[in-house]
Amino acid sequence: MSDEATARDHVNSLERGLGVMEILAEHSGGLTLTETAEKAGLTRAGARRFLLTLVATGYATQTGRQFALSPRLLSVARTWLQGKSLWAFAEPFMRDTAAALQESCSATVLSGDDVVYVARVAGPRIINLELQVGSHLPAYCTAMGRVLLSGQKPAEVKALLARAVLAPRTDKTVTDSTRVAEMVAAARREGYAIVDEELEIGLRSIAVPLRDRSGALVAAINVSTQSARHSVAEMKRDFLPLLKQTATRIEDFFVQ
Repeated sequence: MSDEATARDHVNSLERGLGVMEILAEHSGGLTLTETAEKAGLTRAGARRFLLTLVATGYATQTGRQFALSPRLLSVARTWLQGKSLWAFAEPFMRDTAAALQESCSATVLSGDDVVYVARVAGPRIINLELQVGSHLPAYCTAMGRVLLSGQKPAEVKALLARAVLAPRTDKTVTDSTRVAEMVAAARREGYAIVDEELEIGLRSIAVPLRDRSGALVAAINVSTQSARHSVAEMKRDFLPLLKQTATRIEDFFVQ
């Protein structure tokens, strides 16, 4: 297509609207009209039209003066993910890991307060929690969630935890935001996270980050097991080295 035809068919207002969505996505705690206008390089009147359109179509919410993206994007993403094999290149490495450990191996990305599954290789043993590509779980009480949160600035983690409902999933779930923030900081410092029966009794999970070429944390992969099969110490000793090796292989061959 010629440059002239491209320019003729280019919809500037759509581009600016998508830009507003991207800005909101970078600020999960929400932005005011003035903040959005400044970050998008728009007038207040222009930003207001885009924001109110997003609210009217269900893609954003308004609470007082704050605007934020809504969960509707998760449904759109889930539909798209189910029709796309985004992680086709990563799955063979995950399959090798699942086979070597005889456990399930999954990959997620962060979306708002949740982790969303983008790839999953089920293990040979049954785990009660039924998960598939497109499934989402709360970030605060999952190993992959804490790893993904570790890629955020501490202030952003604090804002997310203040906004999120830290409900107990089991009697072991850590629901104190200060303690969760400390666990996220530990994941940032140590390069992995383990969650022990906080999401489901009998379920343990260990996760490590995936980074792009710039070093930014873009996803996480994990291995889950039943507590009766492996202790936390065994997971650190036996699972972690292989999981880190798998992450490196995916980063080398998949994450660009």
